Amino acid sequence: MLSVIVFLPLAAAMLLLAMPVKAARWMWIGASAVDMALVVWLWIDYTPGAYEVNVRWIPSVSSGYHLGVDGLSLPLVALTAFLFLACAVYSFRDTDRLKSYAALFLFMETVSLGLFVSLDLILFFVFFDLSIVGMYFVIAGWGHRDAGKAALKFFLYTFLGSLALLLGFIGLFLAGNTFDMVELARQNPLADKGFLSAAVLVALGVGFAIKTPTVPFHTWLPPAHTEAPAAGSAILAGVLLKMGTYGFVRIMMPMLPDTWREYAVVFVVVGVVSVVYGALVALAQQDFKRMIAYTSVNHMGYILLALGAFSQIGVTGAVTQMVSHGLITGALFLLSGVLYQRGQTYEMEKYGGLAGTAPRFAGLTALAAFASLGLPGFSGFIAEFQIFTGSLGQAPVATAVAFLGILITAALFLRAFQRVFLGPYRSPVGKVGDVTVVESVAIVPLVVATVIIGIFPRFMLDVIEPASRTVVELVSR
Repeated sequence: MLSVIVFLPLAAAMLLLAMPVKAARWMWIGASAVDMALVVWLWIDYTPGAYEVNVRWIPSVSSGYHLGVDGLSLPLVALTAFLFLACAVYSFRDTDRLKSYAALFLFMETVSLGLFVSLDLILFFVFFDLSIVGMYFVIAGWGHRDAGKAALKFFLYTFLGSLALLLGFIGLFLAGNTFDMVELARQNPLADKGFLSAAVLVALGVGFAIKTPTVPFHTWLPPAHTEAPAAGSAILAGVLLKMGTYGFVRIMMPMLPDTWREYAVVFVVVGVVSVVYGALVALAQQDFKRMIAYTSVNHMGYILLALGAFSQIGVTGAVTQMVSHGLITGALFLLSGVLYQRGQTYEMEKYGGLAGTAPRFAGLTALAAFASLGLPGFSGFIAEFQIFTGSLGQAPVATAVAFLGILITAALFLRAFQRVFLGPYRSPVGKVGDVTVVESVAIVPLVVATVIIGIFPRFMLDVIEPASRTVVELVSR
């Protein structure tokens, strides 16, 4: 079951390259829809430990083809399948080298799903590196004016992070004589290892911090988002950034529990700095898409704050935030693509009063913006409430400072909405049309999902909480 979910998109990518463009378009949507249906089936049928594959792969280093899902990975698997399907629908009318574009997205869907279900460090690393390659070609091949420069910067930064990860993984192997994640978490091989344990923590921390990204490793993110096509930005923010935050909670916390506990304050501080810095810099942006990119730095900071505090409710909130951010920011980036498609610019000063000619566009943007700033009734509120509740007892000062991020985020989204959609009408191209049926079919489900989680979160929290409890117990033992 897991192998089919992971590799079905890749199989579809190879088939569609031999198809006519029209058939390839439907193959892309069909494969993503089938994969989404399989993930729904997996969620409905899920019980802890029920889905696992473990086959010998590289016996000399105790590395296996080991896949599995639990409460940490299943929500991110569902997010990945959902967001890739939305991007396939959103790109339905694209014509520029469509087959290559679709094949790259299906390839990235496979590597993203594969990473989230990997229970072997070598397998995790393979998928991690392949995600960098896929996104590099999406940005370079279908991006905007400075796409080549942005793609190169993205690749060099994140590839450097993957090299740091490899060093950390080798350190774990030398201590535990295996690359199996479950066995390494059980062994805790770097307990009482002093310098070696700290060195591995630094290597893994740098690798995942670059991918997340957190301050000061965030500088690759704004140009990559600004120049990437809208669907590429949605996947980069909604899925690929979660590979970093997922690595913190899946690998670093359970495999380096003593060292994580000792240096937890560092992650709390980095998280708070990312929250405040990301919000302030986003507030200063004149570019709509670049503003959304900086809010990702802000939201990823909340996750790191919660993981540094390592309370059960905080870790549960961190995983919920990963899903919430993926849905909300994915929708915002697709909406930014609608803006660019109409006016050929993201500069907010070029627009004004668009609500008059594009009311559905304005309504969807308002809902996504309110969800991003944590308004009750949306998934962001559920996530951030848990994060702040779980962090306040462990790091009260840092949590209080992080509250400023919510206020600044509210200000920046309201200011942006006012400039683009309210006031006298202004546009660089005349009348700006409303969202189309295809765009609505792609974006509306993402917004609806944030509302469902915001009002009925129990179905997801029941899956996450047992796994977050296990992680916290490992760190606290």
